Parts: sequence; structure tokens; C-alpha cells
Amino acid sequence: MRMRPTLSWTPAGDLPPATTDLEPVTDALRTGGVLVLSGAGISTESGIPDYRGEGGSLSRHTPMTYQDFTADARARRRYWARSHLGWRTFGRARPNAGHQAVAAFGRQGLLSGVITQNVDGLHQAAGSEDVVELHGTLTRVICLSCGAFSPRHELALRLEEANPAFEPVAAGINPDGDADLTDDQVGGFRVVPCTACGGTLKPDVVFFGETVPPQRVEHCRELVRAATSVLVLGSSLTVMSGLRFVRQAAKEGKPVLIVNRDQTRGDQHALTRVSLPLGTALGTVAHRLGIAWPSPRPAGVSHPSGP
Repeated sequence: MRMRPTLSWTPAGDLPPATTDLEPVTDALRTGGVLVLSGAGISTESGIPDYRGEGGSLSRHTPMTYQDFTADARARRRYWARSHLGWRTFGRARPNAGHQAVAAFGRQGLLSGVITQNVDGLHQAAGSEDVVELHGTLTRVICLSCGAFSPRHELALRLEEANPAFEPVAAGINPDGDADLTDDQVGGFRVVPCTACGGTLKPDVVFFGETVPPQRVEHCRELVRAATSVLVLGSSLTVMSGLRFVRQAAKEGKPVLIVNRDQTRGDQHALTRVSLPLGTALGTVAHRLGIAWPSPRPAGVSHPSGP
């Protein structure tokens, strides 16, 4: 299935009102078997903006599409210049209370799985295991010619060497990891090729307009089938790649619970939508469940991006 570059949506009909009552979320987690589906909103408290919330990046930024990236060398240069600068901030982001809460729920055996639409690796950095990265990860790079993978931090070093004088000041950082730069700031930024074959490098993420690997989609569908309920955290569910799992859960008669400040495209399928900051909401739920809060990260766990 091809991701549609849906950047906005208009609510259809009367949606159920939001609430601040966390009891349904607490009850679902107490029952166990909860599948978490997270979006950009869970990482905003780590300093990474979301797409569509208040101050979201779509108000000033159009995400790269797969078609533009593969067809236009200038688009690739612009992307890598912006992404390289953004990586300096993005790669230093650390898990917040929301990520830590999800990891704590997992350690208590309350979750059946975690699917994230994010590419920041912060769930894993908080200690969550077996996270399905629906849209891939910025911590890895793939060659479009030979298929070789390499760590992003190695590419960052190569780009530093190729562009020693590249020190622009960005207007902002975006959820897809790139920074806001003008064409003048991009200037003559030099893109480096694959070290194995000289081919074109791309972050191992699913761009807008790109296909989510079918085996990954089917794995997520299996997680929905095995879950008792689905808990959506910080996602507007605007893009079909995440919304389809909410629709699947509703069709299978499984409760869908959403914690998101704004309306979502999945509200009509939800038992409840809680409009509270995620860190506060999940910390409250953890306290009600008797889980130590904040729950410490396991020793030795750090952000997968490296230095």
C-alpha cells in the first residue's frame, strides 16, 4: 500500500467530545494486552515538534516526498543539507516522560506491543523492546543502488568532512529530522555517495509517497489482531499508514483509546479521546497502577543514534 501524502483533514460529522478522564486508559492497561500506536506528539516534550499540533511544522514546512528525492539531484542536496543540520539537534534528543511511561508499562507486562510512526528512536532509548518502526528510522541509511545499510552517525562524519564550512543557523527543526533552511543557506552543500558502490544514499525512512514494506504492515496487523485494545498516543492519525490499524481494531470490536490534545482522524472509532499533555497523562496513569514514577531507564540504555 502506498502512503498518500495527506497533510490535513477535515472532521466529518459530529465527533465525540474530548475528556480529561483517564480511567478508561487506566482500566485498559490494568487489563493488559494493550497495543500502543504512537505519533509525533509523544516526542514534542523531547524538543521535536509535531506536524499538525499548535506550532506544528506543517505550518512552515512541506515534507520531502519519495518522488522528489529520487528524481531530482537538487532536491537530494537540499534534503541532505537540511537533514545534516537537523541531525545535530535531533540526534541529541532524549526520551521524555511519555516514552519512559510506555517503557515502564512494557516492563510490567501490560503491553502486547509498540508501533511508532516516529523515526527518532526515542522509544528504544527509553527501554521499550520490540518496537515496530512503521516509517523506519533516521539512525540508519540505505543505498538505493546496492541496498547496503550504514549507521547515520558515520554518514554525519563524512558529511562534516565534505562540508567543513557548513554552519548555517536554522529557523526550526522538523519531526522528519531536517532543519528549515533557505536555498541560499543550502548553497553548494556536497552530498556523499555510498562507500560500497557509489550509489545514492537515503535515510532508512518512509517518505511521503513511498511504500511501507508489506511485511511490516502485515506484522502490525498481526499485533492488532493479538491485542486486547489499542492505545493511540500523540497522533492525529491523518496519514492512512497509522489510521488503518485503528480502523482494523474498531472493526474487530477492540476498544481504541486516544490521548491527543487535538481532534484526530480516528476519533469516530475511539471509546475515548483524552485531551491532556502526554507526559502528565501517562505519569498519572502509572501512579494509579502503582508503577514507580518516573521509572528509571535500564543501565546502559542510550539514544541509538550514538554521539
